[in-house]
Order: sequence, then C-alpha cells, then structure tokens
Amino acid sequence: MSSGEVSRRESGTLAVASASRGPWKTAAAVGAVGAGAAVAVDLITLHWSLSILAGPASIGLFLFFLVGGAGAALTKRGGDHRIRRWAAEHPWEAALAPAGALWVTNAVTEFVFSSSGILGSILTGLWHAAILYAIVGVVSSVAGARRKSSGS
Repeated sequence: MSSGEVSRRESGTLAVASASRGPWKTAAAVGAVGAGAAVAVDLITLHWSLSILAGPASIGLFLFFLVGGAGAALTKRGGDHRIRRWAAEHPWEAALAPAGALWVTNAVTEFVFSSSGILGSILTGLWHAAILYAIVGVVSSVAGARRKSSGS
C-alpha cells in the first residue's frame, strides 16, 4: 500500500487500526499507577485545591496513550500483517491516532477538573499531544526501520 493508493480517510482508519494493536490493558495499568502516584504526591505535599485531580488525570492519560501507542509500534504479533506493514511505512501517520485521542481526552479532563477555560484546556491538551506525537513517531520510525532491516 503506497501513499498514492490510500485516501486521507483510509489513512486515518489505518492509523486507528494500527493503534488498536497496542497493549491497552498494560497501558491502563501504567496510566492508573502514574495517576495514583501523582495523587499521592499531591496529598503528601499538601497540594490541596479544587483542581487536585487535573494534573494526575493528565499524567495518567499521557502514560496510557504513550504505552498503548508505542506498544502498538513495537508489537510484532497479532493483527493483520497489512496494517503492521502500513504502520511501519507510515510511522508519523500511525502516531496521529494516540496523539489525537490524547488531545481530546486531555482537553476535556483539563476543562472539567481544573479552573482552565476552554481555550486553555485545548492548548494544554494540544501541547501534551504534540509531545506524545513526537515520542510515538520516533519509536514507530525506529521500530519500522528495524523491521525493514531485519526483513520482518
């Protein structure tokens, strides 16, 4: 599947399909542990406020999508081989699905749990998603290059 054969809409569908191969149960556990640790730190340091859940929820979401997105790029088993090949050939497009999901969920979480307005929540979600996109994109690029060089 070359880029010329796939429409923009199909590319988005393939990115979501690629991300669905990730270790999402493990990602949920890592996100919960990260959020729990952040809550514990806030409680120990007496960081009490109405928005005490905004930071830990944001950390938990970031870790969840990081482990799930990067894990999807690194996993070698399961799923359709065509999706794996597409993700290896288009690592940055594959990284869009977890980054976009983080942007939406993080913006909503920030708006609900913090004193940020809509614009502040959207911008906070956007820069968190940009960092996630860069990390998952690099991991996917390296994993794709390793697969190509090993012939898998």
